[in-house]
Amino acid sequence: MTTLVHELIRHTADVRPQAPALKDGARELDYAALRDEVESAARFFLALGAARADRIAVYLEKRQETVLALFGAAAAGAVFVPVNPLLKPEQVAHILNDCNVRILVTSPERLELLRATLAHCPDLRCIVLTADRDVAPQDGIRLARWSERVNAPACAPHRVIDQDMAAILYTSGSTGRPKGVVLSHRNLVAGAESVSQYLENTSEDRILSVLPLSFDYGLSQLTTAFRVGACAVLMNYLLPRDVIRAVERERITGLAAVPPLWVQLAQLDWPEGVRAHLRYLTNSGGHMPRPTLDALRARLPRTQPFLMYGLTEAFRSTYLPPEEVVRRPDSMGRAIPNAEILVVREDGSPCAPGEEGELVHRGIHVALGYWNDPEKTAERYKPAPGQLAGLVIPELAVWSGDTVKQDEDGFLYFVGRRDEMIKTSGYRVSPTEVEEVIYASGRVAEVAAVGVNHPVLGQAVALVTYAADNGEAVSEALLAACKKELPAFMVPARILARQEPLPRNPNGKIDRKRLSIELADLFQEAAP
Repeated sequence: MTTLVHELIRHTADVRPQAPALKDGARELDYAALRDEVESAARFFLALGAARADRIAVYLEKRQETVLALFGAAAAGAVFVPVNPLLKPEQVAHILNDCNVRILVTSPERLELLRATLAHCPDLRCIVLTADRDVAPQDGIRLARWSERVNAPACAPHRVIDQDMAAILYTSGSTGRPKGVVLSHRNLVAGAESVSQYLENTSEDRILSVLPLSFDYGLSQLTTAFRVGACAVLMNYLLPRDVIRAVERERITGLAAVPPLWVQLAQLDWPEGVRAHLRYLTNSGGHMPRPTLDALRARLPRTQPFLMYGLTEAFRSTYLPPEEVVRRPDSMGRAIPNAEILVVREDGSPCAPGEEGELVHRGIHVALGYWNDPEKTAERYKPAPGQLAGLVIPELAVWSGDTVKQDEDGFLYFVGRRDEMIKTSGYRVSPTEVEEVIYASGRVAEVAAVGVNHPVLGQAVALVTYAADNGEAVSEALLAACKKELPAFMVPARILARQEPLPRNPNGKIDRKRLSIELADLFQEAAP
């Protein structure tokens, strides 16, 4: 029985050692080789001094070394922290500090970008570089080479059980900097089991890994593949057409993406031969527009679409079976296997069909909370509704903050988000994190970052500013500051300069809801 996430690989290696497991360009590993490489990485981390539950961060694009480092950390009894490769140095440093990372795996090129910020990471003891290249030393931090792992001595891993930490995935909050969601081995294994069950994955599948591994949705492509002994094909795409070419070249059977990418893919021609092997596609990270879904179904008539909804805090919550897509194309489906999804009022009582309420997720997929943040954890992880009075120890569920409604047949429909999170291109963006960059420039008196509906991006970041001398020059300076300090998906799509203070709500805070209403039609002209 597989209970630890790295054992997903070991199990298949024991029964089908020569089955293809991981493909990265021209490099390919079968399950026996993948198992051996993961165990080699585990021994290496232990030799570098990794203690039980130490955090090991990986700041790389998708490549073979990234996968080996993540699962090698788990196999050592440590905790892996995948860092989005699009993040800028200050954001990476926040993550390294927030969860007290001891070992960082990165490339020499990325190390050069991080150097100035690493001086503020006192817990970092070792940096493992993926290339054997001479680099300048980093004060107080040991530099090691990934190639050294082949000489790592045999060493027993730290003992862990399924409820122990396996990973910390960072997701932006509605205020402040990103929060680290702590996932157990049990969470990851159960998630892989649930998803592979309703997708009917088998060892014959070839799953294209397009999304960042710092996303739970992206990481799921690996765990799902390894759960059934399928092959995961890594890809860092530049253009949507590259994705289609990879699907054709690699004979991909399963493809996962977020709505902005599906919007682009739906507009392109798909080779006729793809229809013979692309068995399914999945969508999460936002609602797939109806025209996009219709276009994909027309271009890929034999490919089954699975529309899904998920939370990093609980991995995955719902899916819509393909046979329901025609009847309920706007539904987010029903609960995934081994999960219960409730729709409740503020007092926790169940909503009637058609009544709007908060989505609450209970079950084995519920994560262990936010790292080192008891206040935010208490806000999101609360006792599950409807527990029997005789149960002394309360079961915790995830209260999503999302408003949904349920029809008579139990199918769910998304209504809106209670928090002010901006979800653009599949990424969750904290308005505060964008606003901090603007305030740091010293050019404005007030600023609000607002998510505005966008036909391609889902939402786009719009910036509303107030300054006495507000004008084009100020806006250009602010945009330059954002491009310098923020990853591309956080950079505002539009800056609206005002010469009067921003509107306030009764509590004296900037009225974001009013701004959202005022800007609702801002990007209508961007429709494809």
